[in-house]
Amino acid sequence: MKSIYLFLIAAAILLTGCTITIDTKKDSVDTPPYAGRALHLAVIGEAPSVRERQAKFSAITFDDLLNNQSLAADFDAVFIMKEHLSEAADDQYAEVYRTAGIPFFFIESKKSYMPFILEDIAYEDIKDTNDGLYATGYFNSEGKWEFWGTGLYNDKVNSSNIQSAYSRVFETIHNWPKK
Repeated sequence: MKSIYLFLIAAAILLTGCTITIDTKKDSVDTPPYAGRALHLAVIGEAPSVRERQAKFSAITFDDLLNNQSLAADFDAVFIMKEHLSEAADDQYAEVYRTAGIPFFFIESKKSYMPFILEDIAYEDIKDTNDGLYATGYFNSEGKWEFWGTGLYNDKVNSSNIQSAYSRVFETIHNWPKK
């Protein structure tokens, strides 16, 4: 009986000194940052933290969307952050998204681009797509609609994966023809 107690005590002492390490590298990806031209980006909500110095964000409001006739001249794209997606789906903005001449990115939308370009549909009325996209992009140029999205590596939300997603978004904006 004493030997069992001694064994348990020894095992407890040995296990106490052990630590478990999880390889987080499998849950993230380290990609090169966007290295293209400077981008001037409008953002509704808090600007994201990105590693690219050539990506400059300027805060705008929904009123600015409605009243700024020169969005395409002033900005390369518009980002609408998660906290503002419900308001972004309001009918009055659908025409802006369709006619502004620059891409719009809806960050962390679980509803794709549909509630933003379809009128008479509230954001909450659209079912979640579960498509794993972190950023959903929409661009309409002369009646040609383009939709784009990027997800996170292994669907894991962490800084490295989010940084990589923004780098891919910046590369996509860089490749879109500017009017």
